[in-house]
Amino acid sequence: MTGQEFVIGRGKDLDAGPSGRLGAYRALDGSEGAPLYLDLDGPHAMLIVGKRGYGKSYTLGVIAESLARARGVAPVIVDPMDVFTTLDQPTRGDADPVLADVIEDPAVAPSALDPRSWCALLGLPAESGAGSLLWQAAGEADTLDGMRDHIAATDAPEADTRAAINHVDMAEAWGVFDADGLTAQDLAGPEITVINVAGMDTDPMNAVARGIGEALYRARETETIDRLPWLLIDEAHTFFQGVAESTLETILTRGRAPGVSLVMATQRPSAVPEVGISQSDVLISHRLTSEADLDALQAAQPTYMNSSLADEDRMPTDTGEVVIIDDSTETIHAAQVRRRDTPHGGDSPNASDVVVDGEEATGDD
Repeated sequence: MTGQEFVIGRGKDLDAGPSGRLGAYRALDGSEGAPLYLDLDGPHAMLIVGKRGYGKSYTLGVIAESLARARGVAPVIVDPMDVFTTLDQPTRGDADPVLADVIEDPAVAPSALDPRSWCALLGLPAESGAGSLLWQAAGEADTLDGMRDHIAATDAPEADTRAAINHVDMAEAWGVFDADGLTAQDLAGPEITVINVAGMDTDPMNAVARGIGEALYRARETETIDRLPWLLIDEAHTFFQGVAESTLETILTRGRAPGVSLVMATQRPSAVPEVGISQSDVLISHRLTSEADLDALQAAQPTYMNSSLADEDRMPTDTGEVVIIDDSTETIHAAQVRRRDTPHGGDSPNASDVVVDGEEATGDD
């Protein structure tokens, strides 16, 4: 299938709707073949996997650039590694600019989390005294002050009241909850919104992702935003292990009807729930070597694949090389991801690049 351009998720009709250049086919001799595009018109669930250093975050950045230039979409990327804040920098050569809005201190409304999620987030069993108070407060109040007031007004034992309020105080100290936090309308513009959660602990990071995902999904269900949201998540396994999980699974299983897409990138597909793999209609695999990760993909491998993704002649070997399983068209593609137009923020530093006392480091000392 390397003789002509192809649109992953759609087929051969490049003019049928918005698409983005993903790269080019990779011929058997390693040369570059026909252009390969990605469908950005309809809703999709995509999973990008690969071991560290082989380009999964880079590929996510390529998709982000394309989404920022596409019509009719509202792309949002949750950035836990400070990799995508470079999307707002000038593009190389004569490439079209990328419109990006980088949010460095994101906050979401407390009401974005339901009572069960509040208890899970703060580690209070719902059946405990303090957990029960927190559950009730989260169901009644839209602000942290309101939650504290609700707890204080009960006739519960003082120890339970104090514990519940202390946990609300802890959530406030994270700095990610605000009644005037990010809304779907804030995120529904044509530019890509980069939510920088780098440096946050896992729990507040998950709270932000949960709030954003909920806001986008609800807004499309109620048709209060017109553009179709695309939520991009790097290090996705981290969010499937916290309070963001239920929202991500909702988008995976029910996002198609309201038009909400999810793109997940992870170096640990074995840590992603089975639904995260089985519900993805596009799988982009960089090199993997972990048996557990390969087994996770193998378990959800479609029947039209005539050989295993783990086969030596199938698995990519070099940085930027991918195998794409397109369930929408039931096709498989070997490709090379294109070069990014904006700087990539995920390159690892080298000791040889360090200048010490005015001299570059060398191998001899």
